[in-house]
Amino acid sequence: MEKAGNQITFLTEDNEEVLFSVVEQTMLNGCNYLLVTEETEDGNDEEADALILKETSEPNAKEAVYEIVEDETELQALADVFAELLEDTEII
Repeated sequence: MEKAGNQITFLTEDNEEVLFSVVEQTMLNGCNYLLVTEETEDGNDEEADALILKETSEPNAKEAVYEIVEDETELQALADVFAELLEDTEII
């Protein structure tokens, strides 16, 4: 995972690169989480789906490793946290 400013490049299991825009970042229970949207070719990110990524890197790793949060309980808790963080913005 490469981080460049407000964007990160995510490498899928099929070795495909996907560019995400970082909307918000938070730490919960000692884990770092990112709320991201996929970059669209036409630049219209208003309709883009949002994902929550969890950092799973080993301590002192050279590159950050993130996985998509799929556990429903964890996902809902994080969605609530991100919604509160973004309640004063036009994103949500």
